[in-house]
Formats: sequence, structure tokens, C-alpha cells
Amino acid sequence: MKIAFIGGGNMASALIAGLANKLTAGANIHVADPNAEALARLHAQFGVTTAAGADGAVSAADVIVLAVKPQSMREVAAQLAPLISPARQPLIVSIAAGIRGADLSRWLGGYGAIVRCMPNTPALIGMGITGMAATAGVSAEQKKMADDILRAVGPTVWLDDEAQIDAVTAVSGSGPAYVFYFIEAMQQAAVEMGLSEEQGKQLALATFGGASQLAIRSSEPVSLLRERVTSKGGTTYAALTSMEESGVKAAIIKAMKAAAHRGKEMGDELGAAS
Repeated sequence: MKIAFIGGGNMASALIAGLANKLTAGANIHVADPNAEALARLHAQFGVTTAAGADGAVSAADVIVLAVKPQSMREVAAQLAPLISPARQPLIVSIAAGIRGADLSRWLGGYGAIVRCMPNTPALIGMGITGMAATAGVSAEQKKMADDILRAVGPTVWLDDEAQIDAVTAVSGSGPAYVFYFIEAMQQAAVEMGLSEEQGKQLALATFGGASQLAIRSSEPVSLLRERVTSKGGTTYAALTSMEESGVKAAIIKAMKAAAHRGKEMGDELGAAS
């Protein structure tokens, strides 16, 4: 499989690390990015070929991964459109938030073989998860290729309706930031209660990591796992009661719905015809 990446940033680097010399040879991966330093690093690490911009090597790819900022996607699509060979019919994989498949197809002159993805930053250590939706022009073989590529950095979740990508963005795409936010709060509380910063960090990270692994490995509902830690009248009960009184759960749900709404807004804004 020949894969071309337009963009060589963090997420592209994570995918390349999972793909190179595993799913395909490093020499079969081409990266186009204006950042010469990033290109040199990727070439040295993985043996990929590189270029400062989209070129003939992109035209020869079976899969073209668009790993650029959403605000740059229209311009990138305009540069890419002349390079897409109707005879080859490459698969286009977009990992940009907010860019709808229909808009990307329009910018590519009506091209229809597009898979829209929403990975998250734990992909950087091979522990991401990606929500994926295919347009009608994607073949079963191409869908498998897209799945193989994103599974290089973690499991995938396929959606029947592309509109659900906004919910995926809110839950898992933005989700790592919520986790880090909660860990920050735990660390701050630890310091305010007299522990050192290092002790607070160690306790918070190990607790979050261990609880997450317990939930992953258990077949029981998370709510039951929570109840087992909570003795009525005890310390955990006092903490959770305080959180409920402060509306923490409702605030988290509201925040995630705000993220999903913003994803839809971005789609409207970035996809508006000019």
C-alpha cells in the first residue's frame, strides 16, 4: 500500500510511527509538508520520502491522508484536486475536525471516495481511538484500508451517520483534555492539603491510570465500580456528594454538548461556499 500524508504534524507522525515497516514499508509512505525540520525527522526515523508540497508522489498513492488544520483544508484541497487520478481512484482520509465529507468532496471537484476520521492524541503512544465515517463512494476494500491505517494507533469505531462525528469529537477527540483537566484538579487539591507537587502528581496519575484500566478490564458497568468504592457516610461518599451538590456531572455533560455544537458550527463555517 502506498500512502501519502499531506501534513507532517503530531497526528501524522503518530500514524506514520504505527504504519512504517509494519503495515507497509517506510519507503511506501510519502509526506508533504513545508516544515523541513519535520520532514528530516520523519525521513530519518522511518525512511519515508518527503516533499515541501503535494507532488507526483501524492498522485501515485493508494491512500491520501489529509492531516492539516481545518482552516487550511480548502486551500489544500484546491492544490490536491489536479493531482488526483480518476484512473487510480485513491482513497482520501481526512482527520481534520469540522470538515464534512460533502464539503471536501466539493472542493475536490466532486470526488467521492472519502473517509472522515476523528482520532485523539493518545494515538501518539499507540493508545488512541478513532471515530470513522465513509462516504457512499468508498469501496469495501478502501474502507478496510482506512481501518488498517487508523488501527495502527488504536481501535476504531465506525459510524453509519457522518453527523455523529461531532459527538465523537466531543467524547474522545476533545476527551483527553477533560482527563488532563481533572488530573490537574486532583494535583492542585493534593498540594492544598499538604502533599508535595511530586506526590500529588504521582498519586493522581496512578489513580487515574489504574481506575481507567480497571474499567477497561472489567465486564461490569462503570456505575457499579463507582458504587463499590463508595461506602455511605465514608470519605468517597462525602466527595461524590459534594460533586453532585456542585453539579459536576451536569457541567461535564453540558461541556461535552458544547464541544459537539462547536464541531457542527465549524462544519457550517468552514464549509460555507465562497
